[in-house]
Amino acid sequence: MTTQHNAAPGQISYASDLLRPVRIWLYALASFVLLIVVVGGITRLTESGLSITSWKPISGTIPPLNDAQWQAEFEAYKQIPQYSIVHSWMDINDFKYIFFWEWFHRLLARTLGLIFIVPFVIFLFQKRLSRNLALPLFTLFILGGFQGFLGWWMVSSGLSELTSVSQYRLAAHLCAASLLFVALIYVARSIEPGRVLGRVNSWHLSTAIILGVLLIFQIGAGAFVAGLDAGMGYNTWPLMDGAIIPKGLFVMDPAWRNLFENALTVQFIHRGIAYVIVAYVAYLIWRRSRDGGFGGVHGWLPRLGILVLLQVGLGVATLLASVPISLAVGHQSLAFMLAGATAAYVADMRRVR
Repeated sequence: MTTQHNAAPGQISYASDLLRPVRIWLYALASFVLLIVVVGGITRLTESGLSITSWKPISGTIPPLNDAQWQAEFEAYKQIPQYSIVHSWMDINDFKYIFFWEWFHRLLARTLGLIFIVPFVIFLFQKRLSRNLALPLFTLFILGGFQGFLGWWMVSSGLSELTSVSQYRLAAHLCAASLLFVALIYVARSIEPGRVLGRVNSWHLSTAIILGVLLIFQIGAGAFVAGLDAGMGYNTWPLMDGAIIPKGLFVMDPAWRNLFENALTVQFIHRGIAYVIVAYVAYLIWRRSRDGGFGGVHGWLPRLGILVLLQVGLGVATLLASVPISLAVGHQSLAFMLAGATAAYVADMRRVR
């Protein structure tokens, strides 16, 4: 590898930077994962996720091409509870609409595998990837494939008894996607050339990692909100059901079920984690302002503060408007971007010389 990672900024020539195509590829993959998340959010909000009742990794790439094939897919959908209980009013044209979003979501997921493995093999042949880089990248490929399995595992939960997917499996699916996105950003940022300026100690690094963990945890909490349609109720802020701490948080028995199955409690937890994140980032910014300012690598902190405030504002707007698709998808996407920015901050701190 000819790139010098300890060179000063601006002293790396593109001709000598063997990893530049790899970084572009990784950022493109991360962007594609974010696109899949956006389409997945639309799929969930339009109640399209159960429209394809079978998993055909290869042949499922091709949608129905004639009336007979469309009717067969529609008849298969009619056999599940969601149709008989929720969507019995649908005709074939209504079904085609929800089928499109689920088919498109699955198509993008399959495409992600291709745009990962093909350049990966090319870069191996070009000897752009060291062993220390190739193995983690291949692990991410495996994680992406596992994400596809999680997607079908999630869908299968709504085919026999439920009228929607399990919120537990939705949370697993979304958290795995967030981990994949964060890892892609982290690896791409880690192999940037040049020297990162600033002073970093273990406290800076550990507090940023804690923020990243909180954000992933919040994404999972948001998945439980989505899986229970908890955002459709209690559409006031800052009060919830007329109180700061509403009644009915632990009406289910055993008590732990409320954390995952009581819509009131699940939304309350999601709000609470948001408050914790705002306070935590505010503390980090205040602490850094008294300990050297925001030059160099710590320039990430005020950016993270702005993103957190935007995310909170978008979350409140989504709640008050009773979860319109545009705001809800934007809220979910910005959560991923915030987690990605935190990963970039951590990666840059590890590159400080």
